[in-house]
Amino acid sequence: MNPRHRLRSLFTLVLLNGVIPIRTQPLFLVNLLASPLSFLFFITIVSNGTYLPYGVTGGMILTMLSVGTTLQSDLTHYRHDLKFQDIVVASPVEAPVYVAGMALSELVYSLPVLAVFVVIFAIEGYVTLLSVVVIAGTLVLVWAFASALAFTLATYFQDVRETFLFSPLISLFLTVLPPVYYPIKALPMWAQFVARFSPTTYAAGLVQGAVGLAPLSFGLAVLDWGVLAGFTVALFLLAGLKARWKEP
Repeated sequence: MNPRHRLRSLFTLVLLNGVIPIRTQPLFLVNLLASPLSFLFFITIVSNGTYLPYGVTGGMILTMLSVGTTLQSDLTHYRHDLKFQDIVVASPVEAPVYVAGMALSELVYSLPVLAVFVVIFAIEGYVTLLSVVVIAGTLVLVWAFASALAFTLATYFQDVRETFLFSPLISLFLTVLPPVYYPIKALPMWAQFVARFSPTTYAAGLVQGAVGLAPLSFGLAVLDWGVLAGFTVALFLLAGLKARWKEP
């Protein structure tokens, strides 16, 4: 495929799985917004507003992770129920183009939800050049590794219902247990050690540090960026080596 056809394929997938669902079923957006806003609501109530900034930054990260869990279900549905992936395999569209298009469609689909948190973030007065750059870069990496993980898992599922088993577990180990919605120092030392195995811990550290919620030295920032980027690269390599593009 030439670059023009690849770009056209990307836009087609974004339209098919991102724009059209928003236009035809806007209630899907309410469902996507429910989990992050629920966490934000309870955190704000319990802390009397003290942890509201943590809830907002955590909601952004959770929204990007939701892209991955939703992509996991959509890819499995297209692969088994609609046999759409078989059509793509038989077409000139390469696997990276297909995955990128589907991942971008989920990102577009999540932008209205992300916009809600951006508005709250701006109202709270945390918008600076540094915070915008750090948050944007962090969210892109979270979206990237969530999409790579979703694609790899989706190529092994035999039924879309299997995704309903893994999605809550992914959310539990990447957003509920790690200190995404609260400062890491709120955990005991042993739990802080365990939390370091989750990439979202480093994503949350970058975002919280960028808005002044937690101290972030230059060395610690380099470590957080390095771990988050390394984890993303590792998942892309895993997808390239282990994902099953064609049926065995």
